[in-house]
Amino acid sequence: MSSADLAETFRRLIAATGPISLAQFMGEANAHYYGQREPFGTSGDFITAPDISQVFGELCGLWLADMWHQAGAPAKVHYVELGPGRGALAHDALRAMKAARLQPQVHLVEGSASLREEQAKQVPTAQFHDDLTTVPDDGVILLVANEFLDALPVRQLVMTDNGWREVLIGCDAQGRFIELPGSVPMDSAVPSHLREAKPGAVIETSPACAAVVGEIAQRLQAQGGAAVLIDYGHDTTRYGSSIQAVRGHEKVDWREAPGAADISAHVDFGAMGDVARAAGARVLGVAEQGAWLTALGVDQRFAALAQSSPDRRAELQSARDRLVDAKQMGALFKVLGLAAPRWPQGVGF
Repeated sequence: MSSADLAETFRRLIAATGPISLAQFMGEANAHYYGQREPFGTSGDFITAPDISQVFGELCGLWLADMWHQAGAPAKVHYVELGPGRGALAHDALRAMKAARLQPQVHLVEGSASLREEQAKQVPTAQFHDDLTTVPDDGVILLVANEFLDALPVRQLVMTDNGWREVLIGCDAQGRFIELPGSVPMDSAVPSHLREAKPGAVIETSPACAAVVGEIAQRLQAQGGAAVLIDYGHDTTRYGSSIQAVRGHEKVDWREAPGAADISAHVDFGAMGDVARAAGARVLGVAEQGAWLTALGVDQRFAALAQSSPDRRAELQSARDRLVDAKQMGALFKVLGLAAPRWPQGVGF
C-alpha cells in the first residue's frame, strides 16, 4: 500500500463512520512509514544521535556497564534496545560494554523487516522481537530506547467553549485532513491543575508511551536492571501541540500525506517518570542530554579521538556540539533514567 492509498483509506473511513482519533491517524501512518522505508541518515529523512557520532552509543553502553558493575555484576544479562534504527547504537554500545568486561545477550525490538536486515549486519548475534513480551525474563535487563517514544501515537485534548474535548481527524470539502473537536466531554481526563484554561489550549497524552514505559518498569522491578530512555521532550506536562513531521530533513505538514513522513511528538518525561514509579521502578531522574553526556565524559572522549585523528578535529568538534550544545540537541533532548528498586544511582542524574 502506498501513502496515497493509506490517505484514501482514511478518507473512506471518515466518510463512512465520522472523524477518527488523532492516535489512530498517527499510529497507522507511522506503522506504514516505518514498514515501507529506511528513514535514517543523510539519504533518509532525519539523522539520530548514533548517526552523528560513535561516542553517543559508546557512552550509553558505558553507563549501562557502570550500573551493572555497581550492582555487583550479575551473571545473566540481557541488552535490550527499542527501535534500534540501523543498529549503530547497539554496535557502539556493545563494543564499549565488551571493553568493560560485559558481554550480554542482545535483544532488538524492531517491527520492520528491512531494518532488521540492517541491524543484523551491525549486530550478528542479535535476537529480534516484535515487542517486549518475548524478551527473556531470566536475567537482568539493560535497556536503551533512543528516539523511540516520540513516534508512539498521542492523544490530544483541546479546550473549547463547552469544555475539554478530544481532537479528532476529519476531512474538509476538498478532502484535506483537518483537526476537529469531538462531542464527548473529556474534562475528567485532564489533570486537575490544567483544567482551567482558555479556549484553544491543547494538552497531549500518550497511552501508548505510558504502556511501554510501564512494561519496562515492571521488567526492571521483577528482573533487576537499568534503562535510559532518550528523546526530545519536556520534564513537566504543559499546554500546546508538539506534533510534527519530517521528510528529507525538512519539516512538513503532518496531516498532508500520512505514511510518507515520520510523525512525532514531544515526550512528557515527567508523566513517564510517574508511570515508571507507579509500576515499581526506581526513577533516577530526568537530565538534559548535553548535561548527561558531559557527566559521562563526552568531552574527554572527543578529545581522545581528535588526538588520534587530528585531520578530523573540525568534524569531531561539530559532532560534539550537535550532541551537547544547548542550542542544538543538548537541551531539547532529555534522558530518563530508570532502575530496579535496589540498584544504584546512575551517573548524570
